[in-house]
Amino acid sequence: MINPSFWKNKRVFLTGHTGFKGSWLSVWLHSMGANVTGYALAPPTEPSLFKEAKVDELVNSIIGDIRDADALGKAMQETNPEIVIHMAAQPLVIESYKNPVETYSTNVMGTVHLFECVRNCSSVKAVINVTTDKCYENKEWVWGYRENEPLGGYDPYSNSKACSELVTASYRSSFFNPANYENHGVAVASARAGNVIGGGDWAADRLIPDCLNSLISNNPIIIRNPNAIRPWQHVLEPLSGYFLLAEKLYTHGAKYAEAWNFGPNDEDAKPVEWIVQKMVEKWDEQASYIVDSGDRLHEAGYLKLDCSKAKQELGWQSQWNLSMTIEKILEWNKSYQCKESLYEVCLKQIQEYTEAGIV
Repeated sequence: MINPSFWKNKRVFLTGHTGFKGSWLSVWLHSMGANVTGYALAPPTEPSLFKEAKVDELVNSIIGDIRDADALGKAMQETNPEIVIHMAAQPLVIESYKNPVETYSTNVMGTVHLFECVRNCSSVKAVINVTTDKCYENKEWVWGYRENEPLGGYDPYSNSKACSELVTASYRSSFFNPANYENHGVAVASARAGNVIGGGDWAADRLIPDCLNSLISNNPIIIRNPNAIRPWQHVLEPLSGYFLLAEKLYTHGAKYAEAWNFGPNDEDAKPVEWIVQKMVEKWDEQASYIVDSGDRLHEAGYLKLDCSKAKQELGWQSQWNLSMTIEKILEWNKSYQCKESLYEVCLKQIQEYTEAGIV
């Protein structure tokens, strides 16, 4: 269970705060009283959750590039964070095919720059590098990948995140070795989350935003890979895992300094077409979808995570199943269409999510 009192007045340095996940994390951290500094490029979409929920009023927002080591180091030195959560990334598979060099420079060298800044910032006690379920060498297995499985990645995005994991492991071994924790006092972990969905995601070439855009405009939803199976989960699911992990790293140090999976229960690893059918059913009678049979870039067909370790050692559990997640996304989107305060809508869903874990 998340401990809000732990986060009160904690100095948190969050890269990628202008993105979809980063904005949700910023709202949640602010609600618990954390002092958050965000470092990221300007919001990647228009509209964006960052702007719509007025996240810049909740955190000390610094617009900068993770590839600019000097600017990143200056921001970290000036704010003396205790906890660093690294989420800044080029996060899209299709975009990585279009811009592989930018993808690798952001996702790999950006991680290197972050750890170099941590080395030079004595206030830091805990670091989480957020990567992805796609960092594993995908063998199209029907069972979930565990944290000790080989890393890989077919496309530039997935491969760059595997590289980011290797960078994390190297810096942990070389500079933040758990065996020498008493000397350096920094606990470093990585978090590998499944396919995150939720209200406020306007990114291109992502399933839920594409569905909602089509539904709102009364056009058929076009899907590329109807049979592709992914570990779908609401954005609050992995974020709750990051909170639990960060507290463990901060309070217990080296024991938790390793890689962690955060994904849904097995029954929620569903094909793309299942998700689309549910959204169409819940929208209205006119909603429909079609399958694009044209040529498409390679994407993994079957991907699942084994989260036994997080459940056993962190006490983390998935709270919302996939049907509930879809309901919450549609509920959020209708609030957006009604021009409600999206900050309040996010807060309400965060409260509902945390209360689900208490019952």
